[in-house]
Amino acid sequence: MAENTEGDLNSNLLHAPYHTGDPQLDTAIGQWLRWDKNPKTKEQIENLLRNGMNKELRDRLCCRMTFGTAGLRSAMGAGFCYINDLTVIQSTQGMYKYLERCFSDFKQRGFVVGYDTRGQVTSSCSSQRLAKLTAAVLLAKDVPVYLFSRYVPTPFVPYAVQKLKAVAGVMITASHNRKEDNGYKVYWETGAQITSPHDKEILKCIEECVEPWNGSWNDNLVDTSPLKRDPLQDICRRYMEDLKKICFYRELNSKTTLKFVHTSFHGVGHDYVQLAFKVFGFKPPIPVPEQKDPDPDFSTVKCPNPEEGESVLELSLRLAEKENARIVLATDPDADRLAAAELQENGSWKVFTGNELAALFGWWMFDCWKKNKSRNADVKNVYMLATTVSSKILKAIALKEGFHFEETLPGFKWIGSRIIDLLENGKEVLFAFEESIGFLCGTSVLDKDGVSAAVVVAEMASYLETMNITLKQQLVKVYEKYGYHISKTSYFLCYEPSTIKSIFERLRNFDSPKEYPKFCGTFAILHVRDITTGYDSSQPNKKSVLPVSKNSQMITFTFQNGCVATLRTSGTEPKIKYYAEMCASPDQSDTALLEEELKKLIDALIENFLQPKEKH
Repeated sequence: MAENTEGDLNSNLLHAPYHTGDPQLDTAIGQWLRWDKNPKTKEQIENLLRNGMNKELRDRLCCRMTFGTAGLRSAMGAGFCYINDLTVIQSTQGMYKYLERCFSDFKQRGFVVGYDTRGQVTSSCSSQRLAKLTAAVLLAKDVPVYLFSRYVPTPFVPYAVQKLKAVAGVMITASHNRKEDNGYKVYWETGAQITSPHDKEILKCIEECVEPWNGSWNDNLVDTSPLKRDPLQDICRRYMEDLKKICFYRELNSKTTLKFVHTSFHGVGHDYVQLAFKVFGFKPPIPVPEQKDPDPDFSTVKCPNPEEGESVLELSLRLAEKENARIVLATDPDADRLAAAELQENGSWKVFTGNELAALFGWWMFDCWKKNKSRNADVKNVYMLATTVSSKILKAIALKEGFHFEETLPGFKWIGSRIIDLLENGKEVLFAFEESIGFLCGTSVLDKDGVSAAVVVAEMASYLETMNITLKQQLVKVYEKYGYHISKTSYFLCYEPSTIKSIFERLRNFDSPKEYPKFCGTFAILHVRDITTGYDSSQPNKKSVLPVSKNSQMITFTFQNGCVATLRTSGTEPKIKYYAEMCASPDQSDTALLEEELKKLIDALIENFLQPKEKH
């Protein structure tokens, strides 16, 4: 960052006894104290200075956030690598600069801003405040801003960007992360999350605009500027209207005897899921009272991620038992992901994994398409998508039914941009998913959507109920018809980047230089695909069809026994993740045998490839 020579009200803080002796840090401290107008975060830096906490000051002030799989995401608090008033102003100034360069009609088309219900009292930082500051930066530059007047599900922002023909949009959210975090998620004019090169270009622009402009702190503009519009009613109405496109049994829904419990995990989902149920003809789902209203502390769950399963669904499962409801639906705090559970005959609960729900969605969306298609509709025009670390069940369904299946890199931003390509070429995309409970039914939104997914599961369950079939029984039918797909996903924590690198380099030079392994223990390897280097042994030219992703490690092994396993580094945490799936053909129905084979393979994978016991 360049030194700023303006008069400095806090210059006394930069002299003894607070002078750190580190010129880069001194510059960063000076900038922070000059630029930050939030008394709480300013005070956090002043206290660290006063107490001589130079290491922590360096950690907070001498690095910057970068775009990960879901935009900028970090803890709330003071510092250039945290989410706070100042870094959100800087990010928005960079966005303005980049968008002005990309769109000559930026000031006609405008920009969308939405937010969830997160907040942190100690930094007087909340999603709503950060959204207002985002809007203020743009309003001060005469850009029309569509700022939602209350919290919304994340999918409402990409939906609004498309419908209002805005150039871009931002959602202030950290989704299902821990309560300390917040984030800044960016959508392009297409309604899909930004991908490369936009992310890198925006970061460059942010670095060129670090000093707040006149007017950037003026959040009163949100109440006074004629350029501020509230899209809430219009977008909510249009979104609910578009939902009807994926509702196929409204009459049946209105008569169902099934009862549903919905938890919104202390987030934004309650009102919107209630509305969606009404659109589909259902009676409203029963809300979990303790989790229905926004609470930035997520006080009834150890972590606000419904993916964690039964332990975090405790309140909703107990309420469902009391109310005699067989299905529990859980949207995460920003309502873009969905977990579902079903009460079984024996009184236990089946919490479906993301891959299992996807098998049901895939079957359902194709079945509904088949029954409702026009006479000249061609199955070869139909597509479903999944990220490459997700279950291959859609591939099996596609092969048997004659439609297309495609894979993308991990992250819904890749799915969104691929859907755009397909739609532009006149294709029809019925369903897309990622194994971490992110689902998209239809293409009204180009990002994962927990609101529409919740109501589609409800319709599927009420349809099956008329034939006396449970979701779990239907899942078995899907596997029996298309082949069992049994998967396991887990991870190892690894805090040393050098260790991570050496694990993956060893796999690229296994028995000899530039040779990948041919066996993993006793399991023979058929193909290897390395997304980091762009190699794929299954392709005639040995080049990966998926784009190369040099900044992250990811290798996929396809085994002779039908198993597919991927090792990859996480985009947001110090983890090596592994994803393994046994893809059986329909004639292999001994699930115990398949599970045993998968377990042995995972043990071999850990022992031979990850070697957690070894010194790397």
